[in-house]
Amino acid sequence: MTDSEPPREPDEPARPAEPQGPAEPQGPAEHQGLGAPKGPAEPPRHWSGVDQWLAWLRKAEQLGAGHMPGFPVPAWLRPTRGERRWPITASVIAAIVLQVLLPPHLTEPLPGWLLPSLEGALLIGLTIADPVRVERGGTVMRTAGIVLIMLVSIANAASAVLLIRAILEGRGGAAAPLFASGASIWATNVIVFGLWYWEFDRGGPVRRAAGTMRHPDLMFPQMASPQLAPPDWEPQFVDYLYLSFTNATAFSPTDVMPLARWAKLTMAVQSAVSLAVGALVIARAVNILKA
Repeated sequence: MTDSEPPREPDEPARPAEPQGPAEPQGPAEHQGLGAPKGPAEPPRHWSGVDQWLAWLRKAEQLGAGHMPGFPVPAWLRPTRGERRWPITASVIAAIVLQVLLPPHLTEPLPGWLLPSLEGALLIGLTIADPVRVERGGTVMRTAGIVLIMLVSIANAASAVLLIRAILEGRGGAAAPLFASGASIWATNVIVFGLWYWEFDRGGPVRRAAGTMRHPDLMFPQMASPQLAPPDWEPQFVDYLYLSFTNATAFSPTDVMPLARWAKLTMAVQSAVSLAVGALVIARAVNILKA
């Protein structure tokens, strides 16, 4: 305490220190309330892979909840017309023809014409009841379709078992007929599992067209990234047939991811059957050719 400062009472608070010079100019950060720029403008942020994925994932969630009125809703999320029947009919006819062309020792103990005849009768009935588009639902139609796929599956599974047993017992025959029988069973296997995927994904084709099933059992790339597909895209039988083909050749999911447990187990069974038939047929044919 200097001589010029008056004495301070014990309870008197201390005076604030006076500024020792002119106030320093405030920087741009102190004028944010006045609208002054904080600094150089930041460059626009470009989409990165993770950010873009998260953004479209949020959009997909909002689309499913119906919270984006200004965004076009994809066809697989809204009611649409049923898909055309002719691709399914053509595929079933191809499977029946492949079964008929098998040698007799691969259709035992039943006559070679019995199961193909039943399959053809069911196919004709389904085509007459719903000829142009797959739009008629009901228990009878759904049951008839599932029974048809089951008959084709049972006939092809029996032929695959008989072929594998013949190969293991050394009764495969010549290389060319063996290759033809193995290719026929493998191709029928692709058609059969394509029909199973098509019949059970999101409750079947009729319920998919009605848009009542929001949670997919099989996630196609166009569903995960709707910006890559037109608004009228929705999975049809050709997409499920392609899924079956890639799963039978790669023995694992490629571009379509199974989400439901039944889809995962079905893909596992198809991969196992395809691997067993392909590996044994090729190995036996190579041994025959060497001999």
